[in-house]
Amino acid sequence: MKRAPIVLVLLLIAPSSVLAWGANGHRIVGRIAANHLTAEAAVAVASLIGPEGLDQAATWADDIRNDPNWQPPLKNPSPWHYISIDDQETLETTVRSPDGDVLEAIGRFSAVLRDPRATRQAKQEALRFVVHFVGDVHQPLHVGRRADRGGNDVKVTLFGEETNLHSVWDSGLIESEKLSFSELAAFIDRPTRDELRTWQSAAPADWVRESKAARDRIYKIGDGKLGYQYAFDNVPLIKRRLLQAGVRLAGLLNTIFARPGPSIPGR
Repeated sequence: MKRAPIVLVLLLIAPSSVLAWGANGHRIVGRIAANHLTAEAAVAVASLIGPEGLDQAATWADDIRNDPNWQPPLKNPSPWHYISIDDQETLETTVRSPDGDVLEAIGRFSAVLRDPRATRQAKQEALRFVVHFVGDVHQPLHVGRRADRGGNDVKVTLFGEETNLHSVWDSGLIESEKLSFSELAAFIDRPTRDELRTWQSAAPADWVRESKAARDRIYKIGDGKLGYQYAFDNVPLIKRRLLQAGVRLAGLLNTIFARPGPSIPGR
Protein backbone atom coordinates (compact mmCIF):
# COMPACT_ATOMS: atom_id res chain seq x y z
CA MET A 1 0.00 0.00 0.00
CA LYS A 2 2.82 2.42 0.75
CA ARG A 3 4.08 2.06 -2.82
CA ALA A 4 0.92 3.47 -4.39
CA PRO A 5 2.03 7.15 -4.43
CA ILE A 6 5.24 6.18 -6.23
CA VAL A 7 3.29 4.23 -8.81
CA LEU A 8 0.97 7.21 -9.30
CA VAL A 9 3.90 9.52 -9.94
CA LEU A 10 5.33 7.11 -12.49
CA LEU A 11 2.00 6.93 -14.27
CA LEU A 12 1.78 10.70 -14.40
CA ILE A 13 5.13 11.08 -16.14
CA ALA A 14 4.84 7.96 -18.29
CA PRO A 15 3.57 9.62 -21.52
CA SER A 16 7.06 10.88 -22.30
CA SER A 17 10.51 10.93 -20.85
CA VAL A 18 11.07 14.19 -19.02
CA LEU A 19 14.82 14.08 -18.68
CA ALA A 20 16.06 15.31 -22.01
CA TRP A 21 19.86 15.18 -22.18
CA GLY A 22 20.04 14.09 -18.54
CA ALA A 23 21.62 16.36 -15.94
CA ASN A 24 24.99 16.65 -17.67
CA GLY A 25 23.50 17.49 -21.04
CA HIS A 26 21.38 20.27 -19.59
CA ARG A 27 24.34 21.61 -17.63
CA ILE A 28 26.42 21.67 -20.80
CA VAL A 29 23.75 23.76 -22.53
CA GLY A 30 23.61 26.14 -19.56
CA ARG A 31 27.39 26.50 -19.35
CA ILE A 32 27.73 27.22 -23.07
CA ALA A 33 24.91 29.76 -22.91
CA ALA A 34 26.59 31.54 -20.01
CA ASN A 35 29.75 31.83 -22.11
CA HIS A 36 27.87 33.73 -24.83
CA LEU A 37 25.74 36.14 -22.80
CA THR A 38 26.14 39.86 -23.30
CA ALA A 39 27.18 41.83 -20.26
CA GLU A 40 23.63 43.14 -19.90
CA ALA A 41 22.09 39.69 -20.07
CA ALA A 42 24.64 38.29 -17.62
CA VAL A 43 23.72 40.99 -15.09
CA ALA A 44 20.01 40.32 -15.59
CA VAL A 45 20.47 36.57 -15.14
CA ALA A 46 22.56 37.06 -12.00
CA SER A 47 19.95 39.45 -10.59
CA LEU A 48 17.35 36.69 -10.86
CA ILE A 49 19.23 33.55 -9.82
CA GLY A 50 22.36 34.94 -8.17
CA PRO A 51 25.38 32.64 -8.03
CA GLU A 52 23.32 29.64 -9.10
CA GLY A 53 24.38 30.02 -12.74
CA LEU A 54 22.64 28.76 -15.86
CA ASP A 55 24.34 25.36 -15.66
CA GLN A 56 22.88 24.70 -12.23
CA ALA A 57 19.51 26.24 -13.11
CA ALA A 58 19.26 24.03 -16.19
CA THR A 59 18.11 20.95 -14.26
CA TRP A 60 15.52 22.70 -12.08
CA ALA A 61 12.56 21.86 -14.34
CA ASP A 62 13.23 18.17 -13.72
CA ASP A 63 14.27 18.52 -10.08
CA ILE A 64 11.02 20.20 -9.01
CA ARG A 65 9.03 17.07 -9.80
CA ASN A 66 10.20 15.73 -6.44
CA ASP A 67 9.63 18.99 -4.53
CA PRO A 68 6.39 18.83 -2.52
CA ASN A 69 6.51 22.61 -2.02
CA TRP A 70 6.31 23.44 -5.72
CA GLN A 71 2.79 24.06 -6.95
CA PRO A 72 2.67 23.43 -10.70
CA PRO A 73 0.13 25.33 -12.79
CA LEU A 74 -0.73 21.95 -14.32
CA LYS A 75 -1.28 18.70 -12.43
CA ASN A 76 1.18 17.14 -14.84
CA PRO A 77 3.49 19.58 -16.67
CA SER A 78 5.29 16.79 -18.54
CA PRO A 79 3.86 17.88 -21.95
CA TRP A 80 5.93 21.07 -21.72
CA HIS A 81 9.11 19.05 -22.22
CA TYR A 82 8.37 17.67 -25.69
CA ILE A 83 6.27 17.91 -28.83
CA SER A 84 4.95 14.94 -30.79
CA ILE A 85 5.23 15.01 -34.58
CA ASP A 86 4.78 11.73 -36.44
CA ASP A 87 6.79 10.91 -39.55
CA GLN A 88 4.04 11.91 -41.98
CA GLU A 89 3.31 15.16 -40.13
CA THR A 90 4.91 18.57 -39.94
CA LEU A 91 4.95 21.13 -37.18
CA GLU A 92 2.11 22.86 -38.98
CA THR A 93 -0.09 19.76 -39.34
CA THR A 94 0.51 17.93 -36.07
CA VAL A 95 -2.14 18.03 -33.36
CA ARG A 96 -0.69 20.11 -30.54
CA SER A 97 -1.33 19.24 -26.90
CA PRO A 98 -3.99 21.42 -25.25
CA ASP A 99 -1.78 21.41 -22.14
CA GLY A 100 1.08 23.00 -24.05
CA ASP A 101 4.30 21.58 -25.48
CA VAL A 102 7.96 22.49 -25.52
CA LEU A 103 7.60 25.05 -28.31
CA GLU A 104 4.61 26.72 -26.69
CA ALA A 105 6.36 26.67 -23.30
CA ILE A 106 9.48 28.41 -24.62
CA GLY A 107 7.31 31.20 -25.99
CA ARG A 108 5.14 31.45 -22.89
CA PHE A 109 7.97 31.62 -20.38
CA SER A 110 10.01 33.96 -22.58
CA ALA A 111 7.00 36.30 -22.46
CA VAL A 112 7.06 36.16 -18.65
CA LEU A 113 10.70 37.24 -18.68
CA ARG A 114 9.78 40.19 -20.91
CA ASP A 115 6.76 41.19 -18.83
CA PRO A 116 7.56 44.17 -16.55
CA ARG A 117 4.50 43.29 -14.45
CA ALA A 118 5.64 39.73 -13.67
CA THR A 119 6.78 39.06 -10.11
CA ARG A 120 10.38 38.27 -9.30
CA GLN A 121 9.46 34.70 -8.42
CA ALA A 122 7.59 34.26 -11.69
CA LYS A 123 10.62 35.53 -13.62
CA GLN A 124 12.98 33.25 -11.68
CA GLU A 125 10.86 30.21 -12.54
CA ALA A 126 10.44 31.37 -16.12
CA LEU A 127 14.20 31.68 -16.57
CA ARG A 128 14.79 28.20 -15.22
CA PHE A 129 12.08 26.80 -17.49
CA VAL A 130 13.46 28.55 -20.58
CA VAL A 131 16.98 27.28 -19.90
CA HIS A 132 15.67 23.73 -19.62
CA PHE A 133 13.22 23.75 -22.50
CA VAL A 134 15.66 25.20 -25.02
CA GLY A 135 17.82 22.20 -24.18
CA ASP A 136 14.86 19.83 -24.47
CA VAL A 137 13.82 20.94 -27.95
CA HIS A 138 17.33 20.27 -29.30
CA GLN A 139 17.20 16.62 -28.21
CA PRO A 140 15.80 15.06 -31.41
CA LEU A 141 13.66 12.48 -29.61
CA HIS A 142 11.85 15.23 -27.71
CA VAL A 143 10.33 15.97 -31.09
CA GLY A 144 9.20 12.38 -31.13
CA ARG A 145 6.88 9.82 -32.62
CA ARG A 146 3.71 9.16 -30.65
CA ALA A 147 3.73 5.40 -31.26
CA ASP A 148 6.96 4.77 -29.34
CA ARG A 149 6.81 7.85 -27.08
CA GLY A 150 9.89 9.47 -28.51
CA GLY A 151 11.92 6.27 -28.44
CA ASN A 152 11.03 5.36 -24.86
CA ASP A 153 9.42 2.12 -26.02
CA VAL A 154 12.30 1.15 -28.32
CA LYS A 155 14.29 -1.32 -26.24
CA VAL A 156 18.01 -1.50 -27.02
CA THR A 157 21.29 -2.21 -25.32
CA LEU A 158 24.14 0.27 -25.14
CA PHE A 159 27.54 -1.29 -24.60
CA GLY A 160 25.73 -4.37 -23.31
CA GLU A 161 23.46 -2.57 -20.83
CA GLU A 162 19.68 -2.76 -21.30
CA THR A 163 18.08 0.63 -21.91
CA ASN A 164 15.86 2.36 -24.45
CA LEU A 165 16.60 4.58 -27.41
CA HIS A 166 15.40 7.74 -25.70
CA SER A 167 17.72 7.19 -22.75
CA VAL A 168 20.60 6.52 -25.12
CA TRP A 169 20.12 10.03 -26.48
CA ASP A 170 19.29 11.65 -23.15
CA SER A 171 22.41 10.51 -21.39
CA GLY A 172 23.92 7.22 -22.54
CA LEU A 173 26.04 8.54 -25.39
CA ILE A 174 27.00 11.67 -23.47
CA GLU A 175 28.15 9.61 -20.51
CA SER A 176 30.12 7.34 -22.86
CA GLU A 177 32.45 10.27 -23.50
CA LYS A 178 33.70 9.91 -19.90
CA LEU A 179 33.93 13.66 -19.39
CA SER A 180 32.45 15.99 -16.81
CA PHE A 181 29.85 18.43 -18.08
CA SER A 182 32.31 21.30 -17.77
CA GLU A 183 34.98 19.43 -19.73
CA LEU A 184 32.61 18.50 -22.54
CA ALA A 185 31.20 22.04 -22.65
CA ALA A 186 34.72 23.45 -22.97
CA PHE A 187 35.63 20.96 -25.70
CA ILE A 188 32.66 21.72 -27.94
CA ASP A 189 32.13 25.43 -27.28
CA ARG A 190 33.94 26.63 -30.39
CA PRO A 191 31.29 27.92 -32.78
CA THR A 192 32.41 29.98 -35.74
CA ARG A 193 31.11 33.49 -36.27
CA ASP A 194 28.96 32.25 -39.12
CA GLU A 195 27.50 29.52 -36.91
CA LEU A 196 26.74 32.02 -34.14
CA ARG A 197 24.96 34.31 -36.57
CA THR A 198 23.09 31.55 -38.40
CA TRP A 199 22.05 29.56 -35.34
CA GLN A 200 20.88 32.59 -33.39
CA SER A 201 18.86 33.90 -36.32
CA ALA A 202 16.76 30.70 -36.42
CA ALA A 203 13.39 30.76 -34.67
CA PRO A 204 12.31 28.16 -32.07
CA ALA A 205 10.02 26.58 -34.68
CA ASP A 206 13.13 25.96 -36.77
CA TRP A 207 14.76 24.19 -33.82
CA VAL A 208 11.79 21.82 -33.75
CA ARG A 209 12.06 21.12 -37.48
CA GLU A 210 15.79 20.40 -37.15
CA SER A 211 15.18 17.84 -34.41
CA LYS A 212 12.53 16.06 -36.44
CA ALA A 213 14.80 16.01 -39.49
CA ALA A 214 17.52 14.29 -37.45
CA ARG A 215 15.30 11.42 -36.32
CA ASP A 216 15.75 9.03 -39.27
CA ARG A 217 19.43 8.46 -38.55
CA ILE A 218 18.71 7.92 -34.86
CA TYR A 219 16.48 4.93 -35.64
CA LYS A 220 19.18 3.14 -37.65
CA ILE A 221 19.78 0.71 -34.81
CA GLY A 222 20.09 -2.63 -36.60
CA ASP A 223 19.52 -5.43 -34.11
CA GLY A 224 19.35 -2.94 -31.24
CA LYS A 225 22.77 -3.82 -29.86
CA LEU A 226 24.36 -0.39 -29.86
CA GLY A 227 28.04 0.10 -29.28
CA TYR A 228 31.07 1.92 -30.59
CA GLN A 229 29.88 2.24 -34.18
CA TYR A 230 26.57 3.81 -33.16
CA ALA A 231 28.41 6.17 -30.83
CA PHE A 232 30.92 7.08 -33.54
CA ASP A 233 28.09 7.80 -35.97
CA ASN A 234 25.95 9.86 -33.60
CA VAL A 235 28.02 11.56 -30.89
CA PRO A 236 29.01 14.36 -33.33
CA LEU A 237 25.30 15.14 -33.83
CA ILE A 238 24.73 15.18 -30.08
CA LYS A 239 27.62 17.59 -29.59
CA ARG A 240 26.30 19.83 -32.36
CA ARG A 241 22.80 19.90 -30.86
CA LEU A 242 24.17 20.70 -27.39
CA LEU A 243 26.28 23.51 -28.83
CA GLN A 244 23.38 24.87 -30.88
CA ALA A 245 21.14 24.79 -27.81
CA GLY A 246 23.64 26.72 -25.71
CA VAL A 247 24.33 29.31 -28.40
CA ARG A 248 20.63 29.80 -29.10
CA LEU A 249 19.73 30.02 -25.43
CA ALA A 250 22.29 32.79 -25.07
CA GLY A 251 20.87 34.54 -28.12
CA LEU A 252 17.34 34.33 -26.74
CA LEU A 253 18.36 35.69 -23.33
CA ASN A 254 20.49 38.42 -24.92
CA THR A 255 17.43 39.57 -26.85
CA ILE A 256 15.09 39.36 -23.87
CA PHE A 257 17.40 41.29 -21.57
CA ALA A 258 18.72 43.83 -24.07
CA ARG A 259 18.32 47.40 -22.95
CA PRO A 260 15.95 49.36 -25.18
CA GLY A 261 17.74 51.86 -27.35
CA PRO A 262 17.18 55.61 -26.97
CA SER A 263 14.02 56.93 -28.56
CA ILE A 264 14.53 58.96 -31.72
CA PRO A 265 12.36 62.07 -32.10
CA GLY A 266 10.10 61.95 -35.10
CA ARG A 267 9.82 58.16 -35.19
